[in-house]
Amino acid sequence: MNIPMQNSRYRSVSSFFRFLFTACLLMSVHGLASAGDSGTVRAMVIDGQNNHQWRVTTPIMVKALMSTGKFSVDVTTSPGKGEDMSGWNPDFSGYDVIISNYNGDLWPESVRQHFTQFVSDGGGLVIVHAANNSFREWGEYNRMIGLGGWGGRTEEDGPYVYFTDCCLVRDGTPGRGGSHGRQHEFQIQIRDARHPITRGMPLMWLHTRDELYDRLRGPAENMDILATAWSDPTTGGTGRHEPIMMTLNYGKGRIFHTPMGHADYSMRCVGFVTVLQRGAEWAATGNVSIDIPDNFPTSLETKSIE
Repeated sequence: MNIPMQNSRYRSVSSFFRFLFTACLLMSVHGLASAGDSGTVRAMVIDGQNNHQWRVTTPIMVKALMSTGKFSVDVTTSPGKGEDMSGWNPDFSGYDVIISNYNGDLWPESVRQHFTQFVSDGGGLVIVHAANNSFREWGEYNRMIGLGGWGGRTEEDGPYVYFTDCCLVRDGTPGRGGSHGRQHEFQIQIRDARHPITRGMPLMWLHTRDELYDRLRGPAENMDILATAWSDPTTGGTGRHEPIMMTLNYGKGRIFHTPMGHADYSMRCVGFVTVLQRGAEWAATGNVSIDIPDNFPTSLETKSIE
């Protein structure tokens, strides 16, 4: 009579450990997940101030992300330039990735602290075009974005970073940070084709009319340049390959930064849309599942969405 009781006890102990193992496994998987329980990437776009038409460009970005079926998107709009920002306190904690379409007044200290903590703890960040003009005086933001322009930036803020024919250059030459020539179509040259964001893209593709930022400078730490564009002297450029797609790490956070996206016509480029979608997914999750579309630009032909 004792034997069945012992077997029952052993089965109970074994069942308990199987349950414990399964629970731990599920907790580990949950802990590794960086999107919502439904698998949807929770995104927040920040706008409200910009020297560009954010009221036009934010809806384009929201539509681009939503069209994938992989994102939910909210927008937080700051008070206007020079207005009281003390009541504006966005809650970043409910999101996987923040997309900045903001260039304006310095955020309140509490917002900056929460934003820095969000990214450092593993939140994703996407920097679009003039968002890299912001906050020269905010050191941690400049570490997040790697390179920035305007706002009084000089060699004190970090080197110029660009490509020559043979290699990456970090150039400490004194001078202003940030400039661009005339708007024009330009070719994107992929420099890191193995990264999840760029994997499968043509190594050269033609982007629609845009501002091609050059002379960007900053800390440029923990940064991988995924793509560059030739800044043509005939359009007022520098005569060198300037960074056009970058990834960075800040603490546990992942950042994707593109200086593309000056206006609605720039953001309607299928290339830009794809870059934004894949960059935001990677920043949020570390992976990319969004496909390169069949109508992606070629090396000689741009493609735009309606």
